[in-house]
Amino acid sequence: QVQLVESGGGLVQPGGSLRLSCAASGTFSSTLAMEWYRQTPGKERELVATLSTSDTPSYADSVKGRFAISTDQSRHTVFLQMNGLEPEDTAVYYCHVGYIIKRGTTWRNKDAWGQGTQVTVSS
Repeated sequence: QVQLVESGGGLVQPGGSLRLSCAASGTFSSTLAMEWYRQTPGKERELVATLSTSDTPSYADSVKGRFAISTDQSRHTVFLQMNGLEPEDTAVYYCHVGYIIKRGTTWRNKDAWGQGTQVTVSS
């Protein structure tokens, strides 16, 4: 099983930067796709960035050129570097990670969510 712990959120002025981290721990064979979502009250959760199993990144149009998703050597931590932050980026950010668990001879795909970290962009 996997638990995801997020950190790095906070208050930043427009144009500023933040770096979010999401660390996976527990028992698993490997991670799969790693993603960042964000959500504001009353709105649907929005996919912001995805790092594929081959470590190919993709981004929502609203954050292209400003955000960068990456992982550490072990592929147990996913980061979101957020530059040129705008008030519209204000949200709770959640990491989402797919992973594989082996039970006996059976492989099972699972996924986990972080607890969320608040990002507020305001002057």
